[in-house]
Amino acid sequence: GVWNMNEVYNFVKDDDWVSRTANIDYMVVAGGGGGGTNQYYAPADGQVRPSGGGGAGGYRASGYGPSPLQGSALELGLGSYTVTVGGGGGATSPCGAGNSGTNSVFECITSAGGGKGGLYPAPTSAGGSGGSGGGGGPRENGGPGAGGAGNTPPVSPSQGNPGGTSSPDPGNNSGSGGGGATAAGSAGATNAGAGGAGAPNAILGSATTYAGGGGGGSRFGTAGSAGSGGGGAGATGCGNSGSAGTANTGGGGGGSGRGSADGGAGGSGIVVARAPSTAGIYFTTCSTCAPVTSTDGANQIANFKASSNLNIKDTGCGVAFDYLVVAGGGGGGKAYGAGGGAGGFRSSFPGGTKVFLSPGPNAIT
Repeated sequence: GVWNMNEVYNFVKDDDWVSRTANIDYMVVAGGGGGGTNQYYAPADGQVRPSGGGGAGGYRASGYGPSPLQGSALELGLGSYTVTVGGGGGATSPCGAGNSGTNSVFECITSAGGGKGGLYPAPTSAGGSGGSGGGGGPRENGGPGAGGAGNTPPVSPSQGNPGGTSSPDPGNNSGSGGGGATAAGSAGATNAGAGGAGAPNAILGSATTYAGGGGGGSRFGTAGSAGSGGGGAGATGCGNSGSAGTANTGGGGGGSGRGSADGGAGGSGIVVARAPSTAGIYFTTCSTCAPVTSTDGANQIANFKASSNLNIKDTGCGVAFDYLVVAGGGGGGKAYGAGGGAGGFRSSFPGGTKVFLSPGPNAIT
């Protein structure tokens, strides 16, 4: 249509001017909580106690993962958006509860950091609350060892699950596992509890599992296994440290065994934004730690492994390019071996969808 300047002014003043928007899918995973470390000396037997595993960072996604956990895509206009990627809770030195992870944020979507793993005795025996809760520390003579609450603060769909609550077992006193995106942490008793399972998501093109809980530590029994999705395994025995959660998965850290040992650090979080090829937009970011890729040469996928900005631009602002991309071929086998395979071939010509690039440097490998 055609409007005169007075009409344009009135539309803008009333916040009723036409604006360009696009539906953006997302996955936002916070940093996982650290596993606990225990150096408490029990006079009755001269032994120190193990600890609980850290909870996974909160998991929130609009698609490409389990349907019960899918929220709605974001309707965003052109412009620049701050993206915050949460850090994992740091490893703890002896005699300390784990450290909770920190939040990841994309526009109005905030995923909470995973809860810290608990240790013995009270009041630090309870796991911390968070996106998923930390596992409780060991219980002795019926003492407390509660798992931390998950989905804290509450959102819908849920961003996580609680950590396991330990069962009294005077002969062993194992810690519980931290909660994960799709399952609660298991309770520790004679053996330590496993971390809760994470959630698979294919927003990057192939399914990867994120936000698994950390396993609990054990005094003499079996250590708690890591939750699928980057959780760290717990430890058992004297002086053995818990394993760290995997970077950029939001996995919780594993709890330590008895003695002078550290709890595992939580894994850092990740944020991914994706737009379909029909959106008429393209992404740029402000950092090499947030590359923009495509599964078909047309859709836009921004993968944030550290905090940066997401810039959403109209394709009319960029320059359209046809492309031909061929990878290196594989080498042939030695001594009557088989021939090598050709490198992958991808092209927009003829008739394919072009790529849109902003003026300035664009990396080519």
